[in-house]
Order: sequence, then structure tokens, then C-alpha cells
Amino acid sequence: MKKISILILSFHLVSACFAQDIKAYQNYDFIAGDKIIFTDDFSDSQTGEFSTHWKLNGGQAVVNIAEDEKAFFITKYYTALLPRVKTPNYLPKEFTIEFDTWLDAAYDSNNGVSICFKNGEDCSVQIITNNSQWICSTPDGRLTGELPKSLVNDAYFNKWHHVAIAVKGGQIKIYCDQYRVLVVPEVSFKANMLIVTGDASDGMNMMFKNFKLAAGGDMNMIGKAFTDGKYVSHGINFDVNKSTIKPASMGEINSIAKILKDNTNLKIEISGHTDTDGDDASNLKLSEARAIAVKNQLVSMGIDSNRLTTKGYGETKPITSNTTFEGKAENRRVEFVKM
Repeated sequence: MKKISILILSFHLVSACFAQDIKAYQNYDFIAGDKIIFTDDFSDSQTGEFSTHWKLNGGQAVVNIAEDEKAFFITKYYTALLPRVKTPNYLPKEFTIEFDTWLDAAYDSNNGVSICFKNGEDCSVQIITNNSQWICSTPDGRLTGELPKSLVNDAYFNKWHHVAIAVKGGQIKIYCDQYRVLVVPEVSFKANMLIVTGDASDGMNMMFKNFKLAAGGDMNMIGKAFTDGKYVSHGINFDVNKSTIKPASMGEINSIAKILKDNTNLKIEISGHTDTDGDDASNLKLSEARAIAVKNQLVSMGIDSNRLTTKGYGETKPITSNTTFEGKAENRRVEFVKM
């Protein structure tokens, strides 16, 4: 495949910040899967080139800078992107998908970045994002979910929005930012792979970043893990090289807070872990700061601080190899250990 070397010359990025903060996520219940299958933040892809972790199946796309972070810009109609996953049939029965997406206001009511779950050449399920109405097309029919009025038109365009999708058996839950916008209670779901699609026009930004596909994803999983003595979270995420908790982490934090409130004698250690990027001392300091940030968030939600201790381990306790993107993502984690 030839490398794509298209540069985007014009960005209509007025702000890269999410419109929502953590307080808006107090009822958020999305739980990310616990085993990462594929992830890409585009940090090791060259600006102005096609991402090294994707295959191009139609159209064109290019990695470029959206303010201070790299993102994948879809630049042509009929663009189709496949993640490079070594296992051919990699979608398990239960999995979650997360990514951040941006749509230029020039698209008005046009579709934005969308996800298609495939079984061979057939698209079993397609999830379509746009300004006001999200669509899930399945073999059993077509369902739509309306975004809240506070999130359409000027509130939607030219801003980053977090997309989360949870598939459990035949059920699909779809979230935009803190809102659950659509639930498909039952679908004949037989997909084994996914494809990211978009119909872009020249000079109009349609992009995504921080893509993550993980196996699992179940609120009951957290309670069982605490019963077993330890819960490992890959769904509590932070700003790059900072201890600022991303709002979409609140699904897991809300669940952990509930478990602690329901089990008043439970005491836990919150430990932060990093991958091997960066120097040892900085990683240790960062992991400590992130553990403290999670503790402070739980305390702000009514948990007694005496029940929570923190520890930063930096890169000293990897759970898998740091030689791949997925391995590094597994090692970047927050653990909750029953004391």
C-alpha cells in the first residue's frame, strides 16, 4: 500500500476541550472492557502520513495534529479503515469500543465517523453518528436515538465528543459524552471484525482519536473483582502525562463508589501504574499523582478518606510486555486492592 502524504492545511478547531466536565458524568454507567484487543492514540504515526496501525480499505485518511494531540483525519468520501489486529476473527461475544470524534459544522446534518461490525463482506451492524440523531442499523431493523437538545447544532459541531459502545451478547448500548443515546435490546449479532467509516469533503474536518477496542465490559465484573480481592481498571484514563481524570472515566469510578458505599467495612489501596515510556522517576511520580487523583475523586463523592490509601508503582509492575501499543495500554492502569 502506498503511503498517503496529504497535509491538512486548515483546521477549524476553536477548542479541543470537552464541553462536559466530571460533574456532568454523575450518572454515567459505561464500563470499559478489561482486555485490550486494539488501541491507537496515533502517537507513533508520522504527521502527514497514514497511521501505521490501520489498513485503508477505501477513501483516504491522514494523521495530523488537532491542537496538541494527534488524530486521524478522514479526508475523502467512502473512507473505510480497518484496525490491524493479528487475529482474523477478533470480536468476542462481549466487547467495548471508545473513541473521541470531531465533526465540522459545514456537515450540518450529514453523518460523521461511524462504526460497522462485519461478518465477512457483510455489515452486520452499523452505528452512525451525526449532529442530532444516532442510528443503529441491524439485521433486525433500524433504531434511532436522539441526542439531548443541549448537545445539538452549535453544541455538537467543532468540539470533541466521546463515543462509547458496549456489546454484551445481543445487546448494544451507545453513548455520546455522558448520555446513553441508544439501546438495542436484542440483535442477531454475528460480526467478527469492525471497520471505521466516514464520508468527508475536502477542507472539512471529520476525525477521531484515542481509539480503543477491549474484550469484556460489565458492571457486575467490578463487584466480583472486589470479592476476589483486586480490580484492575483500564477504563480510568487521564490527560496525556497528567493526573487529570478524563470525564469518561466516571462510569467505572461511579461503580467503585457504589461498591464502597454498599460495603462500608471495605478498605482499598488505589495504585497507579504506567508503561515504560519516559524515565523511571517521572513515571513513578505520575503514577502516584494519578492514584491520589482517583482517591480525591472518590472522597468528593462521599467516601471516607480513611478507607483509601494510595501508591504509585510507575513502570515497575507490568502485567504484560511493553513492546506493543496494546501491551503498553494494558500496563497503564489503576488497580484497587482490598486491604
